[in-house]
Amino acid sequence: MKRWDQRPFEIRNLFNPAFCGLILFRALYAYEEEDTRGMPFSLSLLVLPLCLHKDSREVIASRPRRYLLKTTEKNQQVMVGFADRVTQMLPYAFEGFGLLMERGCITIADNGRIQTVPKTVRKAVNGTDETVSCQKVARIVGREFARIADRATIYTTFGIRP
Repeated sequence: MKRWDQRPFEIRNLFNPAFCGLILFRALYAYEEEDTRGMPFSLSLLVLPLCLHKDSREVIASRPRRYLLKTTEKNQQVMVGFADRVTQMLPYAFEGFGLLMERGCITIADNGRIQTVPKTVRKAVNGTDETVSCQKVARIVGREFARIADRATIYTTFGIRP
């Protein structure tokens, strides 16, 4: 990972820890609305590649009420290169988690699940159209991950070995 000041301007804007942390927080919060135990760490690593990749985000946002597994099945393009995107996004996810931890926005439960801390991040979703879209899709992804409730199924659906 390059030092912050040595990263290209585009990378600093799109993958800055505050924005990545916000996307992760939105997904974690939506997950907790369905399952109060919190999101497993392994699932949280799939959030950024789904929400920040424009084609994936648009597919998920186009059918917010449809089940994620069905949406993925009908739109196979979401899975193309997904495993590589997950690997490439790991450093940014770790930076986002680091910032959330440092600011006291998330905690790690004894069972290893990530939980949000109430009243640390504004509930209002605002920003540019694209950042709002990323946040809304993060909520959809978090909610759907909780509804599926099986990590192996989610990983297999997206073509990643658990």
